[in-house]
Amino acid sequence: MKFLRNPPRFLFFTGKGGVEKTSVACATAIEPAERGCRVLLVSTDPASNSGQVFGDTIGNTVTPIGAIAGLRAFEIDPEQAADAYRERILAPVRELLPERELASILEGVSGSCTTEVASFDGFTNLLTDDSRLETYDHIVFDTAPTGHTIRLLQLPGSWTEFLDAG
Repeated sequence: MKFLRNPPRFLFFTGKGGVEKTSVACATAIEPAERGCRVLLVSTDPASNSGQVFGDTIGNTVTPIGAIAGLRAFEIDPEQAADAYRERILAPVRELLPERELASILEGVSGSCTTEVASFDGFTNLLTDDSRLETYDHIVFDTAPTGHTIRLLQLPGSWTEFLDAG
């Protein structure tokens, strides 16, 4: 694996479902971790199975991976991401607005698009969170199948078009 001699900070494994992205992403994450690097493996796949690869339970929190000292993993859970996103929107106004207004805001951030927005929010936070960037030498992304990943990456443009049309 010559490309891992001096890997970039971010490595993305993308492609259609069933092409072993998860296996390759996990193997890629192990190599620099075993050399002493601090590595975070992130799955953006709603049906992630990286935990099965390692025989560990991985969820929506950073989880140490068994016997590999420098390796941590994290699976973006779309529903938990959506719940956290809704809470970040409602928390600042919860004590200020009447219940009817809060219910209206909650309804506005409860559509199917909210899950995608929240997942993208979690994804971009990983790329821009200075504390995480200082904590890890490398972040390896095991992405969802191509169609889902393309929608995730197109979301900012689609959102901008929606706002410009409004």
